[in-house]
Amino acid sequence: MGKKTKIGIAAAAAGAAAWAGSKALIHPELRSAKEALSYERPVVLAHRGGMLLAPEHSMAAFQNAAELGVDGFETDIRLTKDEEIIMFHDSHVDRTTDGAGRVADMTLEELKKLDAGYQFTDLEGNNSYRGKGEIIVTLKEVLRKFPDMFINIDIKDAPETYEGSLIPSKLWRLLESEGALDRVVVTSFFDEQIDRFNLYAQNRTAIGAGVNEIKKAYSAFTSQFGHLYKPRADLFQLPVRYKSIPLDSPRFISFLEQLNVPVHYWVIDDKDEMKILLASGARGIVTDRPDLAVDALRTHIAQQD
Repeated sequence: MGKKTKIGIAAAAAGAAAWAGSKALIHPELRSAKEALSYERPVVLAHRGGMLLAPEHSMAAFQNAAELGVDGFETDIRLTKDEEIIMFHDSHVDRTTDGAGRVADMTLEELKKLDAGYQFTDLEGNNSYRGKGEIIVTLKEVLRKFPDMFINIDIKDAPETYEGSLIPSKLWRLLESEGALDRVVVTSFFDEQIDRFNLYAQNRTAIGAGVNEIKKAYSAFTSQFGHLYKPRADLFQLPVRYKSIPLDSPRFISFLEQLNVPVHYWVIDDKDEMKILLASGARGIVTDRPDLAVDALRTHIAQQD
């Protein structure tokens, strides 16, 4: 046996010993339970209120989704010039309204004058909400209008911007004043925004996983040291695939579930795909078609009984 072979065998043995030792001494650390995520069956969340059925983030969309029987909403928030938190996805108002400009450069009063249904076309291709009085709504308005709804809140303002530096604290104060700490999940594509919010929340409110946390979890899952992973989020809201990496395997869902971290998938508008994800263990479906998702969930529950 050559010297290199002996060294290779010794290294492999040392690695195996390290793995076995860590496996024996370290037990997975479960994420503490949060009231907002303590549901007994999977949930349906209307993406921006269900944006294929009504204008995104409009009161019409939220009301329609609620009447269809969803469990909650998946929403985006941004801060206005006068530091009000509105339900809005894009940094500019052009794509959804009849106006133009940056959200952060406009006051709430200015934004309320815009037609929030201007760009929307329904499933038949009609501008069915244009000129019907739909306006941009605030997070406070939605919290008060739907007091029993679960709301997933995604901070869209980037941390390096002025508005992004303010919104985590503004959001915390709003949720606290409205008594909504136990019925929301706060998340962001920016891990830094989640961390900033949690400086105020101190884990009292459920938080989602940012991009870096998702990468860390998946790397742990695919390694031999998954038992060392300690989740820093209460919920993983995932696409079924990130670049070339599939994120919808039952084993990955189970890996997170065993750490008391449920998994929601977005944005799922195909009924058959919804059924497959639910059967694989998904705890939530985020969709632009809440009508289809509510029906798919009912079918899934009936099959489980």
